[in-house]
Amino acid sequence: MGRKNRNKEFTNLEVIDAGAKGKSIAKAPDGKVIFIGNAVPGDLVDVQTTRKKQAYYEGTATKFHSYSDKRVEPPCIHFSVCGGCKWQFMGYEHQLHYKQKEVINNLQRLGKVELPEVTPILGSKEIYFYRNKMEFSFSDSRWLTQEEIQSGKDIEDRNALGFHIPGMWDKILDIKECHLQQAPSNGIRNKVKAFAIENDIPFFNTREQKGMLRTLMIRTSSTGEIMVLIQFYEDDKEKRELLLDYVAEEFPEITSLQYVINSKGNDTIYDQEVICYKGRDHIFEEMEGLKFKINAKSFYQTNSAQAYELYKITRDFAGLTGNELVYDLYTGTGTIAQFVAAKAKKVIGVEAVPEAIEDARENARNNGIENTEFYVGDMKKVFTNDFIVMHGHPDVIITDPPRDGMHKDVVAQIIGILPQRIVYVSCNSATQARDLALLDEHYKVTRTQAVDMFPQTFHVENVVCLERR
Repeated sequence: MGRKNRNKEFTNLEVIDAGAKGKSIAKAPDGKVIFIGNAVPGDLVDVQTTRKKQAYYEGTATKFHSYSDKRVEPPCIHFSVCGGCKWQFMGYEHQLHYKQKEVINNLQRLGKVELPEVTPILGSKEIYFYRNKMEFSFSDSRWLTQEEIQSGKDIEDRNALGFHIPGMWDKILDIKECHLQQAPSNGIRNKVKAFAIENDIPFFNTREQKGMLRTLMIRTSSTGEIMVLIQFYEDDKEKRELLLDYVAEEFPEITSLQYVINSKGNDTIYDQEVICYKGRDHIFEEMEGLKFKINAKSFYQTNSAQAYELYKITRDFAGLTGNELVYDLYTGTGTIAQFVAAKAKKVIGVEAVPEAIEDARENARNNGIENTEFYVGDMKKVFTNDFIVMHGHPDVIITDPPRDGMHKDVVAQIIGILPQRIVYVSCNSATQARDLALLDEHYKVTRTQAVDMFPQTFHVENVVCLERR
């Protein structure tokens, strides 16, 4: 006999909350939580469970008895399939409410830290077309809709230029419009695809590892500059130049047109040679008169306008008077370090990625900033007692670690030297809360500010100021 289906169906459940990773929450009759991917708090639904764990279910709403007043009509035709903007069907004021709630819950429940009066989350002025970087993938076997599959017809149009279907490494959804990046992003993507099809330039096949066109990256900046990078798998000079010349002619406003020939198993470009075809090999971002050079491999916050707000909060929390030695841990390309430098005696930046540190040093030189120094290496190996003896005891530490938070050795080192103030910038309030719990014996949270960098998604940044007890 086959294994009995353990999935359950629950009827007439009220969706009561929104939880981690964009899932909404209902309670099953047995008291367990159900995480639902396609509902909004306030919906009344029937739910089919898809997974059962000891403490919770995962499921999908199969019938809606009534809709929440928090719902709005998603503007994007790809919503729910694409997976990029999971909260487009929820009003923006409600998105902000649940983001702030998640941050506070994590800090209090996971971190068990005492919080000051919480400042309301800072929403983004632009809730669409705010991203400065988008990456699209080519495929010769695009994701088919349920209607196309059920039609039984032979589908000849199989080329796609778009996004990976969530959880499926080889399935690409063809994107006709995206509401995340300003013009001419949609125009560039759609015209590149159409031209490639008209001129028989082969799209990539991930499973068979063949084809010519692999990925398309578009970067824009608040200064109006545009970078386009096309990644090729197979190198056909005639077709490559045909496409690149077309893009340059069709979009003369492009500042930087580049390409990569990448025939390895994955499409990351960080170990690849990037070749500038037309224009310059970089664009510039600007913030308070500071210019930041961005090349194809550079990391820069993907919401330029909101990054400026985030950095202003960070500088404000640091409380600098001009006399402080500041350590900027996980400095990236040194944007925060340079942003606060005018109000500090000296800023020391540390980062694990060598190319990022090269960018940081070059940007500092170009900006005429002379009171910053940047060092490269694994944080837990660089940030040692010897490093502090060499560079001085920090008055303030600014730390902006990756999603995993700070390594326990880095936290231990901070506790060992006890700077007067720590400003902790985080893209994951759960790991931030874990680190705050470790620091709690020596530091109290005096300010906390959530910042929404990614409208229509469940992601949220949080800045915390810690003062010595």
